[in-house]
Amino acid sequence: MVLPSPNLDDRRFQQLVDEAKRYVQQRSPEWTDHNVSDPGVTLIETFAYMVDQLLYRLNRVPDKNYAAFLDLLGVSLFPPTVARAEVDFWLSAPQPETVHLSAGTEVATARGEAEEPVVFTTSEDLPIVPSELVRLVTAPVSGDQTDRTGPLGAGKDIPCFSARPEPGDALLFGLPTAVPRCIVAVRLDSRVEGVGVDPRQPPLVWEAWDGARWVECATGDDSTGGLNRPGEVIVFVPAGHTPSVVAGIRAGWLRCRVTAPEPGQPFYSESPTIREAEVFTVGGTAAVEHAETVLDVPLGVSEGVAGQRFTVSRVPLLMDG
Repeated sequence: MVLPSPNLDDRRFQQLVDEAKRYVQQRSPEWTDHNVSDPGVTLIETFAYMVDQLLYRLNRVPDKNYAAFLDLLGVSLFPPTVARAEVDFWLSAPQPETVHLSAGTEVATARGEAEEPVVFTTSEDLPIVPSELVRLVTAPVSGDQTDRTGPLGAGKDIPCFSARPEPGDALLFGLPTAVPRCIVAVRLDSRVEGVGVDPRQPPLVWEAWDGARWVECATGDDSTGGLNRPGEVIVFVPAGHTPSVVAGIRAGWLRCRVTAPEPGQPFYSESPTIREAEVFTVGGTAAVEHAETVLDVPLGVSEGVAGQRFTVSRVPLLMDG
């Protein structure tokens, strides 16, 4: 990335001319002809042109010396490096066993008529761990945590939050184990009882336990309308997800928590309810680098003398380790 070049003086030709004419009005009010045909104005424009060229050269100084000045201060530039991103991998269907995505897996953009595909490579292994719902716990902010797994299995309507929901009320979903970097779908059979909210922006946040605190999860499609109708919520579980004990039960916990409404955001007047709940893994998120792994590349034939140089066929090259 090129360093930005600050302009030491941002005045240009016309600004210099206008500034000189203002000085003329102050110092020589008897000079009233400021048209371009006046010889004095011609001199002003000549000097303005020369100063404009000097300013242009002066503003080029940072380009040549900025890095040298930083070096004198002990600040060095970062070397070139590969671009990094995150890529979501989606399963065609939930799998009963863990799907392992090995480091070095390549993904690419679609090939265009005049464009080569951009190739990225996964930088670490990604286990896509299967999941299911084994526990459901309600945790009102002003009450005790309650295991609702039994009533849910009996087909009863379970209130998600307090009778009059408050910020901090939560509905917890227990999975058999943690699912770090996985994408899970939470499928709910909800009823339109959580009245008062705008289904397009419900005051809810999904979180995962990372061993020290609850970490907010990114979410994808949410067709439940704030837990008010049957649908699914896609939850992107962060890398730090770890098993923990809640209500005396050890599991990989996710939770849906009520948040304080933003100004103008409708809030629950009654708690939504759910009758059925299901959780399953639909994919995973892997870190990728804009690089391709090449192995056993022949560099040439050595003549057995010191100082030989060989040229690689593809550049730039980043040595592994």
